[in-house]
Amino acid sequence: MGSGLRPRGRNRGDRYRAFAILAAALSLGAAPAPPPVDLAALLAESPAQTLGAYRLFTDTRARAPNAGLTPYALNTPLFSDYAEKFRFVYLPPGTKAAYRAVGAFDFPVGATLVKTFAYPADFRRPSENIRYVETRLLIRQTDGWAALTYVWNEAQDEARLKRAGARLDVAFVDAKGQARQIDYAVPNANQCKECHSLSGELAPIGPKARNLNGDFAYAAGRRNQLAHWSAAGLLSGAPAPSAAPRAAAWDDATAPVADRARAYLDANCAHCHNPAGMASNSGLNLDLEETRPAAMGVGKRPVAAGRGSGGLEVSIAPGDPDHSILLHRMKSTEPGVMMPELGRTVVHDEGVALVSDYIRSLRP
Repeated sequence: MGSGLRPRGRNRGDRYRAFAILAAALSLGAAPAPPPVDLAALLAESPAQTLGAYRLFTDTRARAPNAGLTPYALNTPLFSDYAEKFRFVYLPPGTKAAYRAVGAFDFPVGATLVKTFAYPADFRRPSENIRYVETRLLIRQTDGWAALTYVWNEAQDEARLKRAGARLDVAFVDAKGQARQIDYAVPNANQCKECHSLSGELAPIGPKARNLNGDFAYAAGRRNQLAHWSAAGLLSGAPAPSAAPRAAAWDDATAPVADRARAYLDANCAHCHNPAGMASNSGLNLDLEETRPAAMGVGKRPVAAGRGSGGLEVSIAPGDPDHSILLHRMKSTEPGVMMPELGRTVVHDEGVALVSDYIRSLRP
């Protein structure tokens, strides 16, 4: 530092006092508010080439959400190669989402769902050395929903639009202390449409009453998300949380195995395996609204038997995980056999164990 900025001799106290007075003066004045979210960019026909162009965050590293963004989490999320996910919802000023007991909420034009996929270097210290991999946006535009994916650079200061998808090498230490290497798959635009298709139209999957009916650790403290959204003016028409449906948390050991496994299958399979999904013709419906055992796979023979069946006869053989097609496909990473087909490249061992316990608990 040059001598012009370094306090010296008898002037040291004067200079320090000057610095202190200047700092105090600056602290008394309100810091200039960052520019708001660029709603026009979100609604534009052509997407921005960088995530930062939307001003959803006030910093280039997307750690500080802008005004209008609310963090949220799902009781049971989709498994994505062990990635951590940071979710936010943005609603344009003066708008609200409309509550629905079944299905995703009805979001206004301009609403944007933001989901960043990330990996800590060591899952035993999940808040340290976090690498952002991709950020996905689902934007409610005037003519329907649009899905966009932005991939983060090595410097972690910019995410760029990737319509064609990408493959990324991801390394981390898992919760058991084992080194892991994953060939992470960023989906292309068509793959986004496959998972988010509802009656042929792009639609949200996660923000449903049953998935948001749980606590979230907000800056002001833990609170039920449905209650928070209603109180914050983000949601209209919602009942008290006690009167709303609720999906179990798949990893909550205090909850019944059946509830946890059904929630897991709902989150990981039902975006396709539902009456309006891409796999509706299979007759296998794994959403939580389904109550018919055969439609849920119990004793159900596949519509089209192929190598994906592994030579097994039914989707779920009660009491017998080893003879259940559903579990066979969950345990595979072979294209054409594995389920889900997209969104993972490795087996979710903990999910397999849960569904195995569930099938084992079913009476033949």
